[in-house]
Amino acid sequence: MNYHRKIFQFLILLYSVLYYTQSYKNDSLRGEFTYRLRAKFDKRTDNRYKELFTLQVGNRCAFFASAVSLKGDSVMENSRVTTKNYDGSITLSYKDEAVIPKTNFNFTIIQTNENVQFFDSAGMSLFTYKQPVISSWELADETKIINTITCKKAEVRFKGRNWIAWYAPEIPLPYGPMKFSGLPGLIIKITDEKEDYDFELVKSLSVSQLKGKFINIKESRYTGAIETTQAKLKQAQRNADANAAAVLASYGTTIIQGQEMIKQREKAREENEKYKNPLELSE
Repeated sequence: MNYHRKIFQFLILLYSVLYYTQSYKNDSLRGEFTYRLRAKFDKRTDNRYKELFTLQVGNRCAFFASAVSLKGDSVMENSRVTTKNYDGSITLSYKDEAVIPKTNFNFTIIQTNENVQFFDSAGMSLFTYKQPVISSWELADETKIINTITCKKAEVRFKGRNWIAWYAPEIPLPYGPMKFSGLPGLIIKITDEKEDYDFELVKSLSVSQLKGKFINIKESRYTGAIETTQAKLKQAQRNADANAAAVLASYGTTIIQGQEMIKQREKAREENEKYKNPLELSE
């Protein structure tokens, strides 16, 4: 009986994974919005890092990811080379001229009316955790025109920072950049109180451009992920980074030289850690 129960549970799990895999594949694109991030990652400098992010809105959810990261997906897909070896095995590689753009933002976020789900990798594994949609927004009776769009103000304390958001009731989509959602309109701009992080809408597709288009996010970004917590994902990523650094440090060197390089890298990492200025200051 226990054996049959396990088989039944496995089939239910398999069905749920397959359903989840297919659930967004043919979802029509209702909106595609590009946000520019300006961020101060290091407390030692006032330099602002800039990167573009894409918010793709479908009928059932919205996907948020780095535009650079998505471009990298496209380059890899179009540059992949499959070689059949004499022993019957297959080698996967990329064309020599392929240039894959670099980004530190390889995560994917899926927003729904119920929750926000975060996906990111640690080493060779994909992990995911869920959080409820923000429900503590304080709506203010204040308006502002941003890029010709009439916006209303909202404030919230989220993950250790105070945020000011400007949303557009005329665009009735309850989504926005990162994990910010749950407002009665698309978030056009959101900035933390210290102005360390700022997301602003800089581009959107017109209705005519959306016609006949579908969500265009690789399924490998959000399928087959291991359920975890935010804290455990961060620890897994720290462990993966430490292991990678150890391998690189010792490659082509003696054991003693490799160990010394590992120590130096770890010291530099610990020093940089003191001055990191992450978007989320608390979990």
